[in-house]
Amino acid sequence: MAHALLWALEDIEGLVPPLSMDELWARPGGAASVGFHVRHMTGALGRLFTYARGEPLTDDQRAALEREKDESLGEGAAALLAGARAAVEAALEQLRRTDPATLDEAREVGRAKLPSTARGLLTHGAEHAVRHAGQIATTARIVRATA
Repeated sequence: MAHALLWALEDIEGLVPPLSMDELWARPGGAASVGFHVRHMTGALGRLFTYARGEPLTDDQRAALEREKDESLGEGAAALLAGARAAVEAALEQLRRTDPATLDEAREVGRAKLPSTARGLLTHGAEHAVRHAGQIATTARIVRATA
């Protein structure tokens, strides 16, 4: 899980800084923007790891979820990457602190209280980050090629 998170962060650290504001928020063919993917990766990682601890989302996390799709906020590459770095560092710290004996404990996800386990949520968080890093790579290449 830690390796997946580090690889995802390494990928986006190489892809996002060269993008202009227009490129960060471009939606080629109606696809989600690079900025959205970075923001969503960051927020989803925090949410999934919160559930893995057996905790409900905070008001700040719920508000961030609402802001994820708001492209009018106009965050630049530096702000987006700072958020991603902070989320990955927090996730890595949580992985360090997680007692392996708790990995198969039941956890509930969201208001619907969908069933999962701590292991399932930690794994999904890392996998989700990698998937969005891939989407960031693809979208960044498209917007750079069409700029």
